Amino acid sequence: MLESDPFSYRVTKGGLVLVSRGGRTVVTVGGAPAQKLQAALASAGPDEEQLLLAKATGNYRHGNERR
Repeated sequence: MLESDPFSYRVTKGGLVLVSRGGRTVVTVGGAPAQKLQAALASAGPDEEQLLLAKATGNYRHGNERR
């Protein structure tokens, strides 16, 4: 599903990370978590980047998903 509708992100001057999907901002990460996310994204490949952004939204793998 991430391949057909991938996440994108933008870093602001103030250090916020804006994570969006489908043209809409999903979450804004700030402070220490934003710095940690930026560092992880800098060294991540395309697949890892999508996984990090999905986890940053906080709505990822609750454990009760059906197959």
